[in-house]
Amino acid sequence: MRIGIVCPYSWDVPGGVQFHIRDLAEHLIRQGHEVSVLAPADDETPLPPFVVSAGRAVPVPYNGSVARLNFGFLSAARVRRWLHEGDFDVIHIHEPTSPSLGLLTCWAAQGPIVATFHTSNPRSRAMIAAYPILQPALEKISARIAVSEYARRTLVEHLGGDAVVIPNGVDVDFFARAEPRPEWQGGTIGFIGRIDEPRKGLPVVMRALPGILAERPGTRLLVAGLGDEREAVAALPPEMRSHVEFLGMVSDEDKARLLRSVDVYLAPNTGGESFGIILVEAMSAGAPVLASDLDAFAQVLDQGAAGELFANEDADDLAAAAVRLLGDAGRRAELSERGSRHVRRFDWGTVGADILAVYETVAAGAASVATDERTGFRARFGLARD
Repeated sequence: MRIGIVCPYSWDVPGGVQFHIRDLAEHLIRQGHEVSVLAPADDETPLPPFVVSAGRAVPVPYNGSVARLNFGFLSAARVRRWLHEGDFDVIHIHEPTSPSLGLLTCWAAQGPIVATFHTSNPRSRAMIAAYPILQPALEKISARIAVSEYARRTLVEHLGGDAVVIPNGVDVDFFARAEPRPEWQGGTIGFIGRIDEPRKGLPVVMRALPGILAERPGTRLLVAGLGDEREAVAALPPEMRSHVEFLGMVSDEDKARLLRSVDVYLAPNTGGESFGIILVEAMSAGAPVLASDLDAFAQVLDQGAAGELFANEDADDLAAAAVRLLGDAGRRAELSERGSRHVRRFDWGTVGADILAVYETVAAGAASVATDERTGFRARFGLARD
């Protein structure tokens, strides 16, 4: 099957949607399919062979964050060229309502279209206001996927219609077989995310750290991600700053090794999350997870059975829960074991098969419609069958 996938966000800026699309493309290629991904990317960005650049992206406030998107006449021309050259059996657009390549592709594409909705935003005035513009494009979509029940709810409430829920996928075994790094072990808690994006929750961790260190003075916080390190620790007492180690942007391999090494993984995100792929990666690595009690996080963690939850944005509750876990090796082992079992439902072997089944359904439907149209044309004009 020839599959075209559209990524709305810049390929050179790490994010959950980009990782999901990359991993989906690689999974489908391993299954023998021909896959091309269209994505915004700076000229100097090294791209995998299956990614086609749609040009440089620009930063745009979107869903409580700043997304790097690509839109305009030049982008539209590149979309049309990519569609023409790809001659795809199915087109898979991610975030078709964002002002980026997905919407341009919806307008330009002919044939079966699958759309995945990642955003969870129950009060999106922008989406409501844009509905009259979006409606003609959305009507061309053959099948809709939502990555969680909360993303599905946003879609239903703002745009109507419905979607099948298929979660983000993870290569579980990649994280499970990673080797821990000794220097990252021993009384460590971990955080992975953009340092200077408040909704990722690092400021909550920094407010909680004095309470954690008061009870567990040997604890170290390992932080992986881009951002201003000095600003991140500015609110900490100077004597505590040595307990925070910034690792910068880490490779996929080192991310897996970090998750395999820490005693507790912290996910303190404060909002705007529809799924929580990092939770799935942490569980795959066997890390005990402590996360804010966002609805989407609670669902991924099986309502707290596969990882502990603390009150969102409550630094004292985070500190108390972290101290309990750091002092209870038995509870950490229990969470690790439960998480490792629970996470199998998110493996690409399952998720990829579900997405491919959607592709096959819409492609078969399009072929059936085309056959019916040809048959009707021949009957109308008395033409012989092939």
